Formats: sequence, structure tokens, C-alpha cells
Amino acid sequence: MSSSPAPHDGPSRRKVIGAALGGAALAAGIPATAAAASWQLKWSPSASGDGLGAFETIEDDRADSHPAGQPHIYPEGNNWRFTMHTVDRDTSTDRQRQEVTGLRTSSAGYLKWQPGQTWRVTYSMYIPSSLKATTTFTHIMQMKQPGTGTSPIVVQSLRRVNGAQTIELKLALSDTLIGRTSLDPLHDNWTDVDFQIKVGDGTSGSVRWILKSGGTTVIDKSKSGVDTFLDDRVRPKWGIYRSLGDTSGSLQDCHLLLTNLRGYQLV
Repeated sequence: MSSSPAPHDGPSRRKVIGAALGGAALAAGIPATAAAASWQLKWSPSASGDGLGAFETIEDDRADSHPAGQPHIYPEGNNWRFTMHTVDRDTSTDRQRQEVTGLRTSSAGYLKWQPGQTWRVTYSMYIPSSLKATTTFTHIMQMKQPGTGTSPIVVQSLRRVNGAQTIELKLALSDTLIGRTSLDPLHDNWTDVDFQIKVGDGTSGSVRWILKSGGTTVIDKSKSGVDTFLDDRVRPKWGIYRSLGDTSGSLQDCHLLLTNLRGYQLV
């Protein structure tokens, strides 16, 4: 197993994320009556302490396509590492998937995101230059209804646009682009992610997406009056989920690192 870069140091990074949390109660279409509400920390696992027990489920080579490469998902110091090999295959053999789901709070409990609730996740991610944008889907975060075969609600993706590598956030239900920015400056660097969702059916939902790199805001986009709910509940997923249909020659062995995952609810 290859070594990985250490995440950028705590105080400055916490200041960045703290600033994003502060003053955000009115963002992304939250009604004015929620201005007095506050973000309450509900989930704060560590890779070194909780390992894969931080998550509700683990989808590591669920088709058992590459036993020699297992485990593909594992804690590495303070980071969670998701490794993808070109030979890996999902149960649908036209794609690859190494993902974790959900926010586990105990051996028997996990957080459930329900309609009318507003949730936020913050974390840092390291995207090496080997994890490239593709002409078809490469998702590194999803919001989904639990269950086999359910459609994604929100996707954070690495996508080729007119040949350029980008990272984007889309509402998958309506194919609505929330924001997109160049991936090139984020490669081989730690990027802070700040994602917020109000779970709502029809036009009662909202999202906000912020990326920061080196203390500088790369993108800050939000949209309200949108559909962010299918049925049951919303559950986050992280990892690498990509199609093999890429036509740019960008598929290669790669990995993704995540650290300092936090989950907040607006109450």
C-alpha cells in the first residue's frame, strides 16, 4: 500500500470550515425563521479511531472482481482511502464502484436525513492527478435514497467538458447544474468541501456547495426551490463510482483520500 500525503494542518483548516459554517443559516433558501437556528454537530468520526465503523455500509468490490486488490477501502492514518484499479468491476460490469454510505453513530445506529430537515457535511478530500475527469460519469460523492437500483439525487462529479477537466455538482433528478469549476488546480492538493442540503420534495428542497483550497474559496453555489427527495430518506455516499465508457483515455489506477468528516443538522 502506497503512502499518502498528510492532511493540511488543523488550525487554519478549522478556521476555514468554521467560517463557512458561521453565517450560513440564511444560505441556500433556508427560510428567515431558521436564522435563529444553529448547526449542531451530530457526527465526527476519525479514520484512525473509528475506521470503517464510521459508515452505515461499505461497498468494497461487492462483485468480488479483484480479490488480490482487496481491501479497496481502508483507513490510512487519519485518512479514509478509496483505491480503484482498472481491473475492478461492479456488479454491473460496465462500471466500477468503491463507496461507503451513511453516517454511523454507534454499532446499531446511524443518522437518517428526512424531509424538512437541513443537513451539512464538511470534510477534506485529496484528489491525485491519477483520478481524472472522464467523458462519462465519475462520481466522488452522491446523495441517494437507500436501496438497490435507486436513482441518485445529488452528485459531485469529475467531468470532461470540451476536453477540460472539471469538478461539478448536479441535481441528478432534474439534471440541474449547481456549479462547476476547473479540476486541474485541485489535483494533488487538499480541498475543503462544505455541502448543505435541505431535504424536500417537489420545490421545497435546497442545496449549497462550497469548495476551498489553501484558504481560498474556489466555488460557492446554491440553489433553492428544488427537489432533493425521492422516498424513505436521503443517505450520503463517498468514494469512486465511475463508468468504463470514458473516451478520453483517463481511466487508470487511482485513489481518493477523505479526512475530517463532520455531519451537522440545523436545529
